[in-house]
Amino acid sequence: MTRGVIATPHHTASEVGAQVLRDGGNAIDAAIAADAVLCVVYPHMTSVAGDLMAIVWPAGQAAPVGLIGAGRSGEKATIEAVRGRGFDEMPTRGALPVTVPGTVEAWGRLLERYGSVGMGAVLEAARGLAQDGYLITKDLSEHLMRAAEFLIREPAAYELYPPMDAGMLLRNPDLASALDDIGRGGLNVFYRGEIGVAIAAALKRRDGLITREDLATHHSEWVEPMAFPYRDLVLYELPAPTMGLVAASMLLRMEAGQEFRRARQAAYALRDRYITDPDFSPTPSAPFLDPAYEAAGALDATPRAGDTVYLCAADEHGNLISLIQSVAYDFGSGIVAEGTGMLLQNRGAYFSLDPTRVNRLEPKKRTMHTLIPAMASRDGKPWAAFGTMGSDRQPQIQTQVLRNLVNDGLDPAEAVARPRKAILSDGVTMIVEADYPGAAEMARTDRRVRLVPPRYHQLGHSHAIVIDGPGRWRAGADPRSDGSVEYSP
Repeated sequence: MTRGVIATPHHTASEVGAQVLRDGGNAIDAAIAADAVLCVVYPHMTSVAGDLMAIVWPAGQAAPVGLIGAGRSGEKATIEAVRGRGFDEMPTRGALPVTVPGTVEAWGRLLERYGSVGMGAVLEAARGLAQDGYLITKDLSEHLMRAAEFLIREPAAYELYPPMDAGMLLRNPDLASALDDIGRGGLNVFYRGEIGVAIAAALKRRDGLITREDLATHHSEWVEPMAFPYRDLVLYELPAPTMGLVAASMLLRMEAGQEFRRARQAAYALRDRYITDPDFSPTPSAPFLDPAYEAAGALDATPRAGDTVYLCAADEHGNLISLIQSVAYDFGSGIVAEGTGMLLQNRGAYFSLDPTRVNRLEPKKRTMHTLIPAMASRDGKPWAAFGTMGSDRQPQIQTQVLRNLVNDGLDPAEAVARPRKAILSDGVTMIVEADYPGAAEMARTDRRVRLVPPRYHQLGHSHAIVIDGPGRWRAGADPRSDGSVEYSP
């Protein structure tokens, strides 16, 4: 038995992760098992055919390592190809914004480097839930009702995910079979075997831009997380193509005394100027980490949906993982690859068709990515893992959670539950939870402020673990989610 802790946005995933720890697995095994469960029970938020980012602090190591499991655009993905299909802006649904799924390869790389059990063992609980079914939550039910308008365009997707009431049983036997195949055959089954063939065929039928070759050549990237000081801590964020630098920029600007709105405006302007796949254009860190730096140029005000899962886990050996995974928008592209039960992500919706933009669409390219797991250390030892779902609002939410933990000294459960605010993609409208201190006055005096109910879904599901010493943890799961914190005694 391994002592440890895990926090996820769905109680079933947390329970599965804790069981993996009780069965002797480590924090990395538990996190992947929980993530696989989320791919089954939270289909509006994530998918086996999505992307995954992680920061791992391995036991006994002096610093964490990062994994960027972001899929690339297809070899046929050009601005001209999309415009030739009648679009002036990058479409958000259907086959064109589908990028190569990065999750399964990322699972494999994490397990082979840090795991203590095999792929089959960590996927077994998810496979069983897909086969036998699970009770859908109120949150999933509401998303199914809203998504019916676009899911109905795809018979395989609508058959699997019709409008359903909370408490009804949802089964996905095709996904169960796919998870069983991945558990037995590993990465090759997904990227070069029958599953990859089915994904490529589904996209070809829909005039998509991903080929079998795109799937077969996919790979994750191990990276060194960016480290920067904050009070008595060192914070760690992933580099480009993620928005990790945007979160760092917001945090440092607010620490320097900038007001929330101004800090967000400046950090996001830098994002739009610099962040994309570093294989195509390097991203300088200095402008983001200088609170006085102001970027010229217009902000990208494209409306962004987005659904994601974030989780974190720690164990008695000293392993700590901060993991985030997504299908991009709710239910992704809206396409289920026939025979796989998998919703394909629409991460390519973040590309621009403006050739002057750094994040313009190009073949074999990773788009600017919203997924940003985070960690912090104190005195050279891991102190916290934290993060949130929330589309491109993640830097804003993550900044508030960290300030709750550090500046205000809140317990993790309080830090993730505290009322929040965020500026929407238009760069103007600020949504504020009604129980936020002074919220009513903010709305009365500023027409740009819109009050939303307490514990509002669009203000993210954040979770956090704080390490108080060897085998001593405090953790919090966001009450805006269906999640929980589970300990393995």
